[in-house]
Amino acid sequence: MPRAIQIADRWHLLRNLSEALTGVLAPHHRLMAEAAHAVSRMPAAPVTETVIGAPNPTRAERAKQRSRDRRVARYDLVMEQIRKGMSQAVASRLLSIDRRTIRRWVRARGFPERKPVFRTSSVEQYREFLDQRWQEGCHNASQLWREMREQGFTGMASIVRNWIRQRHGPKASRYTPIAPPPPRVSSRHTTWQILKPNELNQPYLDELYRRSPEIAASAAVAQEFFRIVRQRDIAAWPKWRDSARGTPLASFAKHLCRDEAAVRAALEHAWSNGKVEGNVHRLKLIKRSMYGRASFDLLRLRVVNAA
Repeated sequence: MPRAIQIADRWHLLRNLSEALTGVLAPHHRLMAEAAHAVSRMPAAPVTETVIGAPNPTRAERAKQRSRDRRVARYDLVMEQIRKGMSQAVASRLLSIDRRTIRRWVRARGFPERKPVFRTSSVEQYREFLDQRWQEGCHNASQLWREMREQGFTGMASIVRNWIRQRHGPKASRYTPIAPPPPRVSSRHTTWQILKPNELNQPYLDELYRRSPEIAASAAVAQEFFRIVRQRDIAAWPKWRDSARGTPLASFAKHLCRDEAAVRAALEHAWSNGKVEGNVHRLKLIKRSMYGRASFDLLRLRVVNAA
């Protein structure tokens, strides 16, 4: 390769794209939160009416149920793509799920439920005392814990409370379903959802695009540039360069046009300066770790030995 040709590293191009798109999304944090909250409130099933006598689930039980719902959604998405003919390797890369997990799901021939974990509680040795006091009418976990402390129990009151709940069950109460808190969003997380969309985050993106045409236009430009760099589609570069000038990513496009020859070379050639940048990064780490700690001779030895 002639030394006169300068090639922009494709990894740096995509990183600069993500930073530019993150900067465009940053002022719209409230809008992103509203879109995420609106999507989370969409009913996926009929709303359960108020039930008298139904057990009131604890916070841990609600969190466990939400976690299971997320796992089921990811499982259904993966299996749908597998049934359409997508390979396990491609599904793992596109959906950011470990390949071993997908292989285990395929072999299971159904959603694999997590096995319950049974742990021996330190309260078990006080079972007879607790059963006796319960039959006597003492159902106050704090009172029972204090009496157990006098007998030598060293655990927390929450352990006694959980043991009583598992053994005797929660009291009947009026239960109204509690809506889960809205998911937390950030401009950086939304950036990668835009650049790598999938069926799980598509409802959130659709709601965000509906609320802000500016974000929708920026997302379309960013996705097209992401595709151009990944596929090295140099024929689409002039059209993208012209279309990006009237969008919030105009400054990013202008920055690329200052060294357009290097960008074109990155799309045409398979060469990359990634190894050079990696060595430069390694030298900077060694230099910063040695700053103010030793002499130049030791720094030189560390650099030479590492090489």
